[in-house]
Amino acid sequence: MTDRIILQGISARGFHGVLDAEKSDGQDFGVDLALEVDLRRPGRSDLLAHTVNYAEVAADVVALITGPSLDLIETLADQIAAAALRRPLVQAVQVTVHKPQAPVGVPFDDVQVVVERQRDEAVVIALGANLGSVQATLTIAVRQLAELDGLRITAVSDLFETDPVGGPEQPAYLNAVVLARTRLAAYGLLTELHRIEDDHGRVRETRWGARSLDLDLIQYGDPQSSSDLVSKDPELILPHPRAHEREFVLAPWLAVNPEAVLRVGKTLVPVSELLERAAFCDFAGMRPGPQWSPSW
Repeated sequence: MTDRIILQGISARGFHGVLDAEKSDGQDFGVDLALEVDLRRPGRSDLLAHTVNYAEVAADVVALITGPSLDLIETLADQIAAAALRRPLVQAVQVTVHKPQAPVGVPFDDVQVVVERQRDEAVVIALGANLGSVQATLTIAVRQLAELDGLRITAVSDLFETDPVGGPEQPAYLNAVVLARTRLAAYGLLTELHRIEDDHGRVRETRWGARSLDLDLIQYGDPQSSSDLVSKDPELILPHPRAHEREFVLAPWLAVNPEAVLRVGKTLVPVSELLERAAFCDFAGMRPGPQWSPSW
Protein backbone atom coordinates (compact mmCIF):
# COMPACT_ATOMS: atom_id res chain seq x y z
CA MET A 1 0.00 0.00 0.00
CA THR A 2 1.28 3.45 -0.94
CA ASP A 3 0.64 6.56 1.17
CA ARG A 4 -0.98 9.36 -0.81
CA ILE A 5 -2.24 12.90 -0.43
CA ILE A 6 -5.11 13.60 -2.84
CA LEU A 7 -6.38 17.02 -3.89
CA GLN A 8 -9.47 17.03 -6.07
CA GLY A 9 -11.30 19.79 -7.88
CA ILE A 10 -8.70 22.58 -7.86
CA SER A 11 -10.14 25.09 -10.32
CA ALA A 12 -9.15 28.36 -11.94
CA ARG A 13 -9.63 30.25 -15.18
CA GLY A 14 -6.91 29.89 -17.77
CA PHE A 15 -6.20 30.72 -21.39
CA HIS A 16 -4.91 27.42 -22.75
CA GLY A 17 -5.83 26.04 -26.16
CA VAL A 18 -4.94 26.25 -29.84
CA LEU A 19 -7.85 28.46 -30.87
CA ASP A 20 -7.68 32.26 -30.75
CA ALA A 21 -10.95 32.42 -28.76
CA GLU A 22 -9.51 30.12 -26.10
CA LYS A 23 -6.50 32.35 -25.70
CA SER A 24 -8.52 35.59 -25.59
CA ASP A 25 -11.67 34.59 -23.69
CA GLY A 26 -10.32 31.85 -21.44
CA GLN A 27 -12.23 29.03 -19.77
CA ASP A 28 -12.39 27.12 -16.51
CA PHE A 29 -9.93 24.29 -15.87
CA GLY A 30 -9.95 21.72 -13.11
CA VAL A 31 -7.07 19.69 -11.70
CA ASP A 32 -6.91 16.58 -9.51
CA LEU A 33 -3.64 15.56 -7.87
CA ALA A 34 -2.52 12.36 -6.17
CA LEU A 35 0.84 12.77 -4.42
CA GLU A 36 2.78 9.72 -3.29
CA VAL A 37 4.37 10.65 0.05
CA ASP A 38 5.80 8.49 2.82
CA LEU A 39 3.51 9.53 5.68
CA ARG A 40 5.05 7.42 8.44
CA ARG A 41 7.12 10.28 9.85
CA PRO A 42 4.33 12.91 10.04
CA GLY A 43 2.00 10.21 11.30
CA ARG A 44 4.25 9.85 14.34
CA SER A 45 5.30 13.47 14.82
CA ASP A 46 2.10 15.40 13.97
CA LEU A 47 4.34 18.13 12.49
CA LEU A 48 3.48 19.99 9.28
CA ALA A 49 7.18 20.28 8.45
CA HIS A 50 7.33 16.50 8.08
CA THR A 51 4.72 16.31 5.33
CA VAL A 52 3.65 18.14 2.17
CA ASN A 53 1.77 21.40 2.63
CA TYR A 54 -1.11 20.76 0.23
CA ALA A 55 -2.28 24.37 0.45
CA GLU A 56 1.03 25.38 -1.14
CA VAL A 57 0.68 22.64 -3.76
CA ALA A 58 -2.81 23.91 -4.63
CA ALA A 59 -1.44 27.45 -4.97
CA ASP A 60 1.23 26.16 -7.36
CA VAL A 61 -1.48 24.54 -9.49
CA VAL A 62 -3.57 27.72 -9.65
CA ALA A 63 -0.50 29.75 -10.60
CA LEU A 64 0.16 27.43 -13.53
CA ILE A 65 -3.48 27.39 -14.67
CA THR A 66 -3.66 31.19 -14.62
CA GLY A 67 -0.13 31.61 -15.95
CA PRO A 68 1.18 32.00 -19.51
CA SER A 69 -1.06 30.59 -22.23
CA LEU A 70 -0.25 27.11 -23.53
CA ASP A 71 -1.61 25.34 -26.58
CA LEU A 72 -1.99 21.93 -24.94
CA ILE A 73 -3.35 20.80 -21.60
CA GLU A 74 -0.84 17.96 -21.92
CA THR A 75 1.84 20.62 -21.39
CA LEU A 76 -0.07 22.09 -18.45
CA ALA A 77 -0.33 18.66 -16.84
CA ASP A 78 3.39 18.06 -17.31
CA GLN A 79 4.26 21.41 -15.74
CA ILE A 80 2.01 20.71 -12.74
CA ALA A 81 3.64 17.30 -12.26
CA ALA A 82 7.12 18.84 -12.41
CA ALA A 83 6.16 21.46 -9.81
CA ALA A 84 4.85 18.76 -7.46
CA LEU A 85 8.04 16.70 -7.79
CA ARG A 86 10.16 19.70 -6.84
CA ARG A 87 8.79 19.28 -3.34
CA PRO A 88 11.37 17.01 -1.69
CA LEU A 89 8.89 14.69 0.06
CA VAL A 90 6.87 13.85 -3.07
CA GLN A 91 7.96 10.53 -4.58
CA ALA A 92 5.48 10.31 -7.46
CA VAL A 93 2.47 12.23 -8.73
CA GLN A 94 -0.61 11.65 -10.85
CA VAL A 95 -2.13 14.76 -12.43
CA THR A 96 -5.54 14.95 -14.09
CA VAL A 97 -6.37 18.15 -15.98
CA HIS A 98 -10.07 18.70 -16.79
CA LYS A 99 -11.16 20.93 -19.67
CA PRO A 100 -14.98 20.67 -19.59
CA GLN A 101 -15.54 23.61 -21.95
CA ALA A 102 -13.19 22.41 -24.66
CA PRO A 103 -14.38 23.19 -28.21
CA VAL A 104 -14.94 19.55 -29.16
CA GLY A 105 -17.88 20.14 -31.51
CA VAL A 106 -20.10 17.35 -30.15
CA PRO A 107 -21.96 16.94 -26.84
CA PHE A 108 -19.60 15.75 -24.07
CA ASP A 109 -19.13 16.05 -20.32
CA ASP A 110 -15.39 16.52 -19.94
CA VAL A 111 -11.97 16.23 -21.54
CA GLN A 112 -9.26 14.87 -19.27
CA VAL A 113 -5.52 14.46 -19.65
CA VAL A 114 -3.84 12.21 -17.08
CA VAL A 115 -0.07 12.08 -16.57
CA GLU A 116 1.98 10.13 -14.05
CA ARG A 117 5.53 11.08 -13.14
CA GLN A 118 7.90 9.74 -10.52
CA ARG A 119 11.11 10.89 -8.95
CA ASP A 120 14.37 9.57 -10.41
CA GLU A 121 17.31 10.91 -8.42
CA ALA A 122 20.97 9.97 -8.36
CA VAL A 123 22.16 9.05 -4.86
CA VAL A 124 25.48 8.20 -3.23
CA ILE A 125 25.48 5.77 -0.28
CA ALA A 126 28.59 5.02 1.77
CA LEU A 127 28.98 1.62 3.46
CA GLY A 128 31.30 0.73 6.32
CA ALA A 129 31.71 -1.89 9.05
CA ASN A 130 34.38 -3.25 11.39
CA LEU A 131 32.62 -5.83 13.56
CA GLY A 132 31.86 -9.46 12.83
CA SER A 133 32.15 -10.97 9.36
CA VAL A 134 32.60 -7.57 7.76
CA GLN A 135 32.89 -8.50 4.09
CA ALA A 136 29.91 -10.83 4.30
CA THR A 137 27.88 -8.12 6.04
CA LEU A 138 28.67 -5.55 3.35
CA THR A 139 27.86 -8.06 0.61
CA ILE A 140 24.46 -8.77 2.16
CA ALA A 141 23.85 -5.03 2.64
CA VAL A 142 24.44 -4.39 -1.07
CA ARG A 143 21.97 -7.17 -1.88
CA GLN A 144 19.42 -5.62 0.47
CA LEU A 145 19.87 -2.24 -1.20
CA ALA A 146 19.36 -3.87 -4.60
CA GLU A 147 16.12 -5.41 -3.36
CA LEU A 148 14.67 -2.10 -2.14
CA ASP A 149 11.53 -1.18 -4.03
CA GLY A 150 12.32 2.16 -5.64
CA LEU A 151 16.14 1.90 -5.67
CA ARG A 152 18.26 0.82 -8.66
CA ILE A 153 21.99 0.33 -8.11
CA THR A 154 24.21 1.59 -10.93
CA ALA A 155 27.70 0.97 -9.50
CA VAL A 156 29.47 -0.53 -6.48
CA SER A 157 33.05 0.38 -5.63
CA ASP A 158 35.88 -1.88 -4.60
CA LEU A 159 36.47 -2.37 -0.90
CA PHE A 160 38.94 -0.13 0.93
CA GLU A 161 40.46 -0.89 4.33
CA THR A 162 40.60 2.14 6.61
CA ASP A 163 42.16 2.75 10.00
CA PRO A 164 39.59 4.10 12.49
CA VAL A 165 39.55 7.80 13.30
CA GLY A 166 38.61 9.00 16.80
CA GLY A 167 36.58 7.01 19.29
CA PRO A 168 37.77 4.01 21.31
CA GLU A 169 40.36 1.51 20.15
CA GLN A 170 38.77 -0.71 17.51
CA PRO A 171 39.50 -2.83 14.40
CA ALA A 172 40.09 -1.39 10.94
CA TYR A 173 37.06 -0.75 8.73
CA LEU A 174 36.08 -1.97 5.32
CA ASN A 175 34.44 0.78 3.28
CA ALA A 176 32.72 1.04 -0.08
CA VAL A 177 30.37 3.34 -1.97
CA VAL A 178 27.19 2.48 -3.85
CA LEU A 179 25.83 4.70 -6.63
CA ALA A 180 22.13 4.34 -7.38
CA ARG A 181 19.03 6.01 -8.71
CA THR A 182 15.88 6.18 -6.63
CA ARG A 183 12.22 7.12 -6.77
CA LEU A 184 12.15 7.35 -2.96
CA ALA A 185 12.15 10.73 -1.27
CA ALA A 186 15.31 11.36 0.75
CA TYR A 187 13.81 10.75 4.18
CA GLY A 188 12.09 7.58 2.95
CA LEU A 189 15.41 6.32 1.63
CA LEU A 190 17.14 7.19 4.90
CA THR A 191 14.47 5.24 6.78
CA GLU A 192 15.22 2.18 4.63
CA LEU A 193 18.97 2.56 5.23
CA HIS A 194 18.38 2.62 8.99
CA ARG A 195 16.19 -0.47 8.71
CA ILE A 196 18.99 -2.36 6.96
CA GLU A 197 21.46 -1.21 9.63
CA ASP A 198 19.08 -2.46 12.32
CA ASP A 199 18.86 -5.82 10.54
CA HIS A 200 22.59 -6.17 11.18
CA GLY A 201 22.45 -5.19 14.84
CA ARG A 202 23.60 -1.59 14.48
CA VAL A 203 23.58 0.35 17.77
CA ARG A 204 24.23 4.07 18.21
CA GLU A 205 25.59 4.32 21.75
CA THR A 206 29.22 5.45 21.25
CA ARG A 207 30.17 8.23 18.87
CA TRP A 208 32.74 6.99 16.35
CA GLY A 209 32.55 3.60 18.02
CA ALA A 210 32.86 0.23 16.31
CA ARG A 211 29.81 -0.79 14.29
CA SER A 212 28.36 -3.82 12.61
CA LEU A 213 27.12 -1.76 9.65
CA ASP A 214 27.03 1.91 8.73
CA LEU A 215 25.00 3.18 5.76
CA ASP A 216 25.32 6.93 5.17
CA LEU A 217 23.34 8.90 2.60
CA ILE A 218 26.07 11.15 1.22
CA GLN A 219 24.34 12.98 -1.60
CA TYR A 220 20.79 13.04 -2.94
CA GLY A 221 20.35 14.40 -6.46
CA ASP A 222 22.84 15.85 -8.93
CA PRO A 223 24.57 19.10 -7.91
CA GLN A 224 25.69 19.73 -11.49
CA SER A 225 22.05 20.07 -12.56
CA SER A 226 21.08 21.82 -9.28
CA SER A 227 18.75 18.91 -8.44
CA ASP A 228 20.65 17.96 -5.29
CA LEU A 229 18.80 18.28 -2.01
CA VAL A 230 20.30 20.62 0.57
CA SER A 231 18.79 19.92 3.99
CA LYS A 232 19.54 21.30 7.46
CA ASP A 233 17.04 18.98 9.14
CA PRO A 234 18.93 17.49 12.13
CA GLU A 235 17.57 14.05 11.17
CA LEU A 236 18.58 14.44 7.51
CA ILE A 237 21.52 16.76 6.83
CA LEU A 238 22.38 16.79 3.14
CA PRO A 239 24.86 16.63 1.65
CA HIS A 240 26.55 14.64 4.41
CA PRO A 241 28.29 17.28 6.55
CA ARG A 242 31.63 15.46 6.85
CA ALA A 243 31.82 13.65 3.51
CA HIS A 244 34.15 16.28 2.03
CA GLU A 245 36.91 15.40 4.51
CA ARG A 246 36.47 11.63 4.69
CA GLU A 247 39.00 9.82 2.58
CA PHE A 248 37.15 6.54 3.14
CA VAL A 249 34.11 8.04 1.38
CA LEU A 250 35.89 10.05 -1.28
CA ALA A 251 38.30 7.35 -2.51
CA PRO A 252 35.72 4.64 -3.29
CA TRP A 253 33.33 7.27 -4.70
CA LEU A 254 35.99 8.59 -7.07
CA ALA A 255 36.88 5.03 -8.08
CA VAL A 256 33.39 4.46 -9.51
CA ASN A 257 32.78 8.02 -10.77
CA PRO A 258 35.89 10.01 -11.74
CA GLU A 259 33.66 13.01 -12.58
CA ALA A 260 31.91 13.09 -9.21
CA VAL A 261 31.13 16.48 -7.66
CA LEU A 262 30.08 17.32 -4.10
CA ARG A 263 28.47 20.51 -2.84
CA VAL A 264 30.58 21.99 -0.02
CA GLY A 265 28.76 24.99 1.38
CA LYS A 266 27.67 26.89 -1.71
CA THR A 267 30.51 25.60 -3.90
CA LEU A 268 30.59 22.57 -6.17
CA VAL A 269 33.95 20.83 -5.74
CA PRO A 270 35.26 17.82 -7.72
CA VAL A 271 35.63 14.79 -5.48
CA SER A 272 39.14 14.31 -6.91
CA GLU A 273 40.14 17.68 -5.44
CA LEU A 274 38.53 16.88 -2.09
CA LEU A 275 40.36 13.56 -1.96
CA GLU A 276 43.70 15.28 -2.52
CA ARG A 277 42.96 17.61 0.40
CA ALA A 278 41.89 14.73 2.67
CA ALA A 279 44.92 12.63 1.78
CA PHE A 280 47.21 15.61 2.40
CA CYS A 281 45.71 16.08 5.86
CA ASP A 282 46.27 12.34 6.50
CA PHE A 283 42.98 11.89 8.35
CA ALA A 284 43.19 8.11 8.11
CA GLY A 285 45.36 5.34 6.80
CA MET A 286 43.74 3.72 3.75
CA ARG A 287 44.69 0.80 1.55
CA PRO A 288 42.97 -1.53 -0.93
CA GLY A 289 40.65 -4.01 0.75
CA PRO A 290 39.94 -7.62 -0.18
CA GLN A 291 38.47 -8.46 -3.57
CA TRP A 292 34.70 -8.79 -3.73
CA SER A 293 31.98 -9.18 -6.33
CA PRO A 294 28.68 -8.27 -4.70
CA SER A 295 25.66 -9.28 -6.77
CA TRP A 296 23.27 -6.48 -7.62
